[in-house]
Amino acid sequence: MRIRILCVGHLKEDYWRVAQAEYLKRLSPFAQVSIEEVDDLPSKENASLAMEEEVKTKEGDKILAKLRPNEFVCTLDLAKEEPDSIALANKMMKMFTMGGAEIVFVIGGSLGLSQELKKRANASLSLSKLTFTHQMTRIILLEQLYRSFKILNHEPYHK
Repeated sequence: MRIRILCVGHLKEDYWRVAQAEYLKRLSPFAQVSIEEVDDLPSKENASLAMEEEVKTKEGDKILAKLRPNEFVCTLDLAKEEPDSIALANKMMKMFTMGGAEIVFVIGGSLGLSQELKKRANASLSLSKLTFTHQMTRIILLEQLYRSFKILNHEPYHK
């Protein structure tokens, strides 16, 4: 099984990079996981809706350029289903079945996902209705993927 995580933005602090490395190590017995980053674009604090859409479109285009036509894509979207850990594990297995043993998770920029990226997605989910930094979202996703594999393999970890 392969998982690719496409992210807008970069991990800036060492503690996020350490956490990412730890979860990639923990995930290695279950799946080959890779992370690809694209640059985020600056956005003014009081930007118009049109300017925000332009930023989302440009960031989305960078992600779309990295996707192959047949890949199974799951976007993280605050407006979508918010599964618990067991439901996420089951959903992940269904995605692997539909995606031919590879899933691409997409974490958008601070303004969200472009409409084109939302249309490209085969599935979408929300990790929480709370707002997290993109660095934190990446680590939460990695932890939940690890938890899902532990659940699916009936191994201790999930409580």
